[in-house]
Amino acid sequence: MAVAARVSGAKRLATLVGCNYFGSQYELHGCINDVRDMTETLVSRFGFDRSNITVLTDEPGSDPMPTGVTIKSVLSDMIGKANSGDVLFFHYSGHGTLIPATKAHHGHRKDEAIVPCDFNLITDVDFRKMVDKLPSGTSLTIISDSCHSGGLIDNEKEQIGPSTVKSSTGAKNTNARFISHESLLQHLGGLSGIESQHVGDHIAHLFGDDASDKFLKGTQHSQKLTSDNGILLSGCQTNETSADVGPEDGDGKPCGAFSHSLQKVLAQHPGVISNKELVTKARQLLGTAGFEQHPCLYCSDANAEALFLLEKQA
Repeated sequence: MAVAARVSGAKRLATLVGCNYFGSQYELHGCINDVRDMTETLVSRFGFDRSNITVLTDEPGSDPMPTGVTIKSVLSDMIGKANSGDVLFFHYSGHGTLIPATKAHHGHRKDEAIVPCDFNLITDVDFRKMVDKLPSGTSLTIISDSCHSGGLIDNEKEQIGPSTVKSSTGAKNTNARFISHESLLQHLGGLSGIESQHVGDHIAHLFGDDASDKFLKGTQHSQKLTSDNGILLSGCQTNETSADVGPEDGDGKPCGAFSHSLQKVLAQHPGVISNKELVTKARQLLGTAGFEQHPCLYCSDANAEALFLLEKQA
C-alpha cells in the first residue's frame, strides 16, 4: 500500500451529507448545521476550493435530495476524478443503524449502515468497495456522526475503539441519531408491501440494483482486514449511539456532539494534528462533558499517525 502524502498541486475533493428527516418521527435538528460548519472549516483551514465541495441536505426544496443512490453516485464520481496524491473527504451527519450480519464469520454480530433520507441504506460493504477503488496514494477520510458508526468501513483496522481504549461511562441524556432494526422493518415494510423480517428483502424490492451490494444476491465480500488509505473517524463505537444536541450544548445551535467536538479540538489546536490525536482529544472532550459515546478511529497504522486531511505544515 502506498500511504497518501501531501502532493503539490493535488486536488482536495469533498462530499458532505446532512439529513434532518424533516417532519418525520425520526427528525433530528443538528445534522445540516454540522455539514455547513465543516464546509467552512474545509475552506478556511484545509485548502479546499468551494467548487470541489458537494453538500447534500434534505432541507425542504433541496435538489437533489440525499437519497441512497444520489450519495453513492456523488461519492463514486468523486473517487472517479481522483488521482494519486489527491485528498478525498466524506462527512455524514444523520441516522445510523445496525442490521443482522450477512457474513458467516461475523456470527451473531450486526453490521453498520447509514440511513439516507429515503432509507436506502448505505452499508459497511459499500464503503469498503469505495475505498478499494481509490487510486494508489489517494486517501479517503470519512467522518460519520451517526449511531453505531464504529466499523463503518468493512474490515478496516481499529486504531482507537472498544478493544484498544477503556471507555468511561457518561451520564448526559440526549437525542440519539439511531433508528432501530424494528423501526426500519416497520418503515420499509410499509413502503414495500411485502412480508419479510429481513431489511435487505425490503430494500432490494424497493430499490432494485440501486440497493446496497450487501443485499444483492451473489455479491461476494472480502473477509480479511486490509491495509489501505481509507480513514474512518466515527462518532461512537459500534454498540453506542451518537448524540444530536440542542443549542445549550452546541454553542447556540443544534449540532452533533461528535461534529461539535471535532470543531472545538481543531479550534483549540491551530497547528497540524494527526488523525489519532484528533479522535483522542474528541473522546476526551465528550467524556468531560458527560456524553455516553466514544469516537473511534479505523485506518492503517501509518494513517493513524498521518496529519488529518494531510494539512500543510507551516
